[in-house]
Amino acid sequence: MDAFVIHGGKRLRGRVRINGSKNACLPLLAAALLTDDAVTLHDVPDLSDIGNMNRLLESLGCTLAKGKDPATKTLRITVTNPEPIEAHYDIVRTMRASICVLGPMLAKRGRARVSMPGGCNIGDRPVDLHLRGLRALGAQIHNEGGYIVAEAPGGKLKGGRVFLGGPFGSTVLGTDNVMSAAVLAEGTTIIESAACEPEVEDLANMLNAMGAKITGAGSPRITIEGVEKLRGADYTVMADRIEAGTYIMAAAITNGDVVLENFPTDTLTAVMDRLEEVGIGVESILPDGSKNPAPGDRMRDVVRVFSARRLESVQVVTQPYPGFPTDLQAQLTALLCLADGNSIITEKIFPDRFMHVAELLRMNANIMRTGTSAMVSGVKRLEGAQVMASDLRASAGLVIAGLGAKGTTTINRVYHLDRGYEKMELTLQALGAEIERVNLPAT
Repeated sequence: MDAFVIHGGKRLRGRVRINGSKNACLPLLAAALLTDDAVTLHDVPDLSDIGNMNRLLESLGCTLAKGKDPATKTLRITVTNPEPIEAHYDIVRTMRASICVLGPMLAKRGRARVSMPGGCNIGDRPVDLHLRGLRALGAQIHNEGGYIVAEAPGGKLKGGRVFLGGPFGSTVLGTDNVMSAAVLAEGTTIIESAACEPEVEDLANMLNAMGAKITGAGSPRITIEGVEKLRGADYTVMADRIEAGTYIMAAAITNGDVVLENFPTDTLTAVMDRLEEVGIGVESILPDGSKNPAPGDRMRDVVRVFSARRLESVQVVTQPYPGFPTDLQAQLTALLCLADGNSIITEKIFPDRFMHVAELLRMNANIMRTGTSAMVSGVKRLEGAQVMASDLRASAGLVIAGLGAKGTTTINRVYHLDRGYEKMELTLQALGAEIERVNLPAT
């Protein structure tokens, strides 16, 4: 089983380009089911989750072709057989985003049979809001042997008013599913309490490029005017804000100086607000190294990341966008282990998302968990240790801790990382980290 071995204490320096967003790309891939024409996506990251979604699309009658130039990371998706309607358990169990094919299949093919999804173990994540939203469009849905079976009466959904608020806020994938289903429904659909995440807006932008009529994406109310059919599109996936935030913190814990290209500044306001409090600087620069004061479109910025030698404590609450993202909570927890004073992190999205805490304690961290919060008391140094990755973002947090620790850290089960970070060890090696991937005997 693959593991990372990190010899900590190396200061990160250099330049890295942020990849296309995993969380944006998966619903974009699923949306290709909505048209008979080809959909071409650029900057598709090379991740295990993307590979699994590609397998799922192939099983649903799609033909996939990669572009000739690997640097563009182009993928062309064409539906060549519109008959399959079943998303099988053996694929869907590997990742939660597989549920994104439900709305497009229901809208385009009139029926869908989708296994209940799997994914990271970060707490309960039911799909009841997805189903509530699709039922509001007229879908008839029941559960059959672990599969969601859905049908549009007469083969056509009807526009309607949909409320997607839940106990922990809006649902991102639920908003994606309902929005994708509504584009081919008869009449107008209004989604209230829609997720405002940039990845939802990215999906809406591609659907509009395909001929959909969507307004309000990125706000709590999205309006969709149904259309008869969608055409193909040529679209570039947005930059990954979670990968960007992860590499900021990796640079900071080593007191590094790193330039990040394709940096989605406009999506990370809350993150940079908290990191500035900690003592981390993120400044836009021009290719010649001068500062870039122009406000403009800041979705594909170039920034320099640097930090103070002493990090300060901070209070952070994870919230739906535009708040601090839950997907960066573990990484921030690791960083704050070396900050002066006591930091408080409160998890409002997935209250049980603290499995990384026990592993950080093995590295000499001082963290006390109380309910949905954790108090992180800064220590003078972290110590390398054997640790176990439990999920995707917890794995990234352990890598950050290992980079800043004294001695050697071995992180087991890094297959979690491969779901969301493209060849992370190679990226960090290029920045000067002493990290390698090794194969250890299964225990």
